[in-house]
Amino acid sequence: MTLSIVAFAILFALLFLEVPIAFGMAAVGFVGFAVVIGISPALNLVGQIASDTVMNYTLSVVPLFVLMGNFVTQSRISHDLYDASNAFLGHRRGGLAMATIVACGGFSAVCGSSLATAATMSRIAIPSMRRFGYADSLAAGAVAAGGTLGILIPPSVILVLYGAMTEQNVAALFAAGILPGIVGILLYIAAISVATAINPSLGPRADRTDWAGRLRALRGVWGVLLLFSLVMGGIYFGVFTPTEAAGIGASGAFLIAALRGTLTVRSTIAVLIDAARTTAMMFIVLIGALIFANFINMARLPNIIAEWVQGLDASPIAVIFIILAIYVVLGCILESLSMMLLTVPLFYPMVSALGFDLVWFGIFVVVAIELSLITPPIGLNVFVLKAMLPDVETTTIFRGVLAFIVADFFRLAILVFFPGVVLFLPRLME
Repeated sequence: MTLSIVAFAILFALLFLEVPIAFGMAAVGFVGFAVVIGISPALNLVGQIASDTVMNYTLSVVPLFVLMGNFVTQSRISHDLYDASNAFLGHRRGGLAMATIVACGGFSAVCGSSLATAATMSRIAIPSMRRFGYADSLAAGAVAAGGTLGILIPPSVILVLYGAMTEQNVAALFAAGILPGIVGILLYIAAISVATAINPSLGPRADRTDWAGRLRALRGVWGVLLLFSLVMGGIYFGVFTPTEAAGIGASGAFLIAALRGTLTVRSTIAVLIDAARTTAMMFIVLIGALIFANFINMARLPNIIAEWVQGLDASPIAVIFIILAIYVVLGCILESLSMMLLTVPLFYPMVSALGFDLVWFGIFVVVAIELSLITPPIGLNVFVLKAMLPDVETTTIFRGVLAFIVADFFRLAILVFFPGVVLFLPRLME
């Protein structure tokens, strides 16, 4: 226990000194191994972890889904998604913000990145909302919150990494993320409705689009619908594996971008290079996290935590809410990927022992991490919006996401008390 506490103290000290978390976790984990088992066995173990991670077949979907997301972004499908959502919702009070949430959800389904979703939609939605007199707080808050859907609605790289760490079926995790993602969209729309009902000046009504205009707008989203149906439908009905689906999705996204005329030789090379960099970053962070997690497991910290929780004589639901509180606190100082890789090895053995389904727990963790993306003081989506909107104060954006934070707590309560929302689709696949 003492060794584990010292390890975490050193790791957080390194983070505050701005050491990249991948190298911080790897260094602390390696030194911990060296102290316990010696330098030579520690070197062998670290090398084995790195080799096994890079050669892991399950993780081969990561570069392909990243590449798919990059091609989708390059194809500018996001503009058509926003136009279609706006055609149906824009005439309502706060309707442009609602359209932003729906467009973010649709873009997330073929992108898989929260930061990319927030950055892309900010360029499209914010100017339109400002033109119609929307408050900066609601406009920026809707984009920041809508962007969090990127790591839940499949295909999600975060869910792939969770599946690899806990040995859960990636296809089941993808299916499990669909309904909670839809619930999230509906709750975010409800949050906008309540906020604008209390203060109508936050989001005035825009012009109503007739049905002819709505049908024209829908023609622009065929690419998203086709790609999502192909990837998720193929996985859900067992036509192909998640790895095969990732390859098909990347190829389909490339064809869509090519057909829309948004690809050049230079932009294609840029997309490939960016996908390679993103994948390399994810694998480096994952290897560092696994080195640290293996050391923590060797030090028996998960067992110690489980014994401590059992000593509290708390109900399983109370334990889940304790874990949620930990995620909320950690979200103030860590970014989402690092937080998941650091905590899941600690929690999932205990959660499994308490009788919870690990597919359900994966969705719960991702929604809790989503919450951390918009909570102060380190909400990464908020800072992405700040970078895109330098004239808007950070406090204004945080004020705008408050209603969405409340909505996320409601969603977490639904997942805890009604686990069938998560497990309904995966059970149909059995």
